[in-house]
Amino acid sequence: MAITRQKKEELVALYSEQIQKSTALVFTDYRGAKVSKINGLRDKLRTTGTTYIVTKKTLLDLALKQNGRDLDLSNVTDGSTAVAFLGEDIGTGVKTLKDWIKAETDVVRITGAVLDNDVLNVAQAESLADLPTREEMLSKLLATIIAPASQLVRTINEPGASLARVLKAQSDKEAA
Repeated sequence: MAITRQKKEELVALYSEQIQKSTALVFTDYRGAKVSKINGLRDKLRTTGTTYIVTKKTLLDLALKQNGRDLDLSNVTDGSTAVAFLGEDIGTGVKTLKDWIKAETDVVRITGAVLDNDVLNVAQAESLADLPTREEMLSKLLATIIAPASQLVRTINEPGASLARVLKAQSDKEAA
């Protein structure tokens, strides 16, 4: 079934909008997956800020070019392709996708990814799941920011604490 030019333009605009909002794209081959399963995956990914769309490869290529990404996706878009457009938290999005594939079906498989202007193979795409989550990164950043202040407080308090220990020891010595 051929799609109209207007529908093609709408799809390119949709893909382009998703590309602009995404930090990475993960490609999957969904050949043989049931629609109900794909809809379940969409719902699960939506909670991580990820949008999952079954795409037309030629229109996706056009949308990527419109966004300044003239990439060769032939190695990652073989067969029926759906794309997970990842939000800010790449690690959580890919981990959710991998966990769903493992638990729900062996039909859907990751075929690659795009991060910035780099096309990643399957292993590299799956390794994105090992990235720390947004919350982990924020907690590490906060710990890094707080560490000097905590050290400063300990340094300022140490002379007083040392004096208190000496006076306590002297007081205990005199009491004995």
